[in-house]
Formats: sequence, C-alpha cells, structure tokens
Amino acid sequence: MSTKSELVKLGVQEFADRFRPELIPLATRFSYFSATPLSEEDVRDYLQEPIAAVPPGLRALLGAIGIFLVPYLQKVGSHAGEMVVFEPPAERAQVWSAGVFGESEASLVLAIRDRDVADYHYSFYRAVAEAAVRALPSSHQDRFIKVLRDEVRGGVHGEVDEESWRAKIQLIRKQPDAKSDSKIFRSYAKLAFADTLTLYLHGICCDIDVDTGPRQLPSRYVRKRLELLREMYPPPSGYAVFPEELNDKDKE
Repeated sequence: MSTKSELVKLGVQEFADRFRPELIPLATRFSYFSATPLSEEDVRDYLQEPIAAVPPGLRALLGAIGIFLVPYLQKVGSHAGEMVVFEPPAERAQVWSAGVFGESEASLVLAIRDRDVADYHYSFYRAVAEAAVRALPSSHQDRFIKVLRDEVRGGVHGEVDEESWRAKIQLIRKQPDAKSDSKIFRSYAKLAFADTLTLYLHGICCDIDVDTGPRQLPSRYVRKRLELLREMYPPPSGYAVFPEELNDKDKE
C-alpha cells in the first residue's frame, strides 16, 4: 500500500498512470486499486456487487477497466480536470468520479469517503456507461439513435437525467426536426445513451426509483429505451430489469 504522502494531490491522469501496475484483478475486464483501506464488506459493496450486475454482453465491448478508489476528488479550475485529495474539498469543488480513457483501457477514479453506497453505485455505473459509449458498435448506436429521433420528432418532452436534458434543450432550439446527423445531435445522443445506460445498469443492481419532475422523460418512453438495452445487453443470470420480472422469479 502506498503512503498518503505519495498519493495526495495527484491529477487523475497521473494517479492512474502511477498506480496502474498495482491494480488487483477482480473479475472479467475489471481490476482495482484503493488509496484507502477497504474491509471485506467495502470490497463487496464498492466492487463485487456492482461489477456482478454488469451484463456479459456489455463487458465484451469494454476494454480493460481499472477502478481506482480514492478518498475525495477535487475539481481544479475550469479546464485542469480533477485531482485526488485526502481532505474534504470545498463543496463547490467536490466531484465524485473522473475517467481516463485510452484506446484499449479505461481508468475510472471514484471517490468513496462521506458518501452513501447507493450514491456511489450511481457514479460507478455512470463511469462504466461513459466507457461503453466510446466502444459501442455502430449497429447499437444506430438502433438507439432511431429511438431518439422518433422521440424528438414526436415532441416527447424530458430526458432521463440532467446532462442529456440540457443537451436536448439545445438540440430542440437549433434542430427541432432531428433530421441531419449533426454535431449537436450526436452530442445529445451520446449523453442520452450514457444517462439511459446508467439507469439500466443501476436498475439491474439495485432497487431504485426514477426521479420525477418537470424534466423527466415519460415512463413509457423510459421503458422503451430500457427494453432496447435489455435486448442488446441482457442482464446476468439471476438479475432482472423490471419489477414484474422479479415477481416471475419469485414464483419459480
């Protein structure tokens, strides 16, 4: 285990590069390094359980995934990225995850101190989803994009999460028909896929509720997206996506 003085205030890129040789294999495609001591329960909660819920078909698309657990992450300026810190940063500067993406591997740096495991799981799956977006085959992208185009042309309001909602607003203002394969549409599509895949993975792992509010995509459209993801990336054996599937499993 490296000392605190060796780890403190490293940028996430430098941190990942420095400690990648110390990664511990954990599961197919996944390995980890922790800058803070972990109990057996921590390993289960932060690593084993969330990784076990990642669909095999999605794992097959990903390169090597290194998970780096750190106490805290601090945003440095507007363009300098994030750094690992051992003391709680100011709230406005605190972030919970960061990614370093290469051609054949991804480093996911996740802060775990002063955070509920349920909130950590969201950050974990969001980071995995961002890695997956970079590895999607064009056939999978095209299927999801068709769903998005139908929604936008049909005037469907809302999105799954905040980032894709902001991108959708910009798209509707500039390109309401969503006909062309423009830069703004592609940017929106990537965020919408990442947000939807995050919800899908989080729902496989955990019993979660979809947020309600004025920006929320109507449930029937959320379900249509999740059904598409389930078709492309079926959940691991023993896991379910929708509540009625859990009821069916209870009857078996």
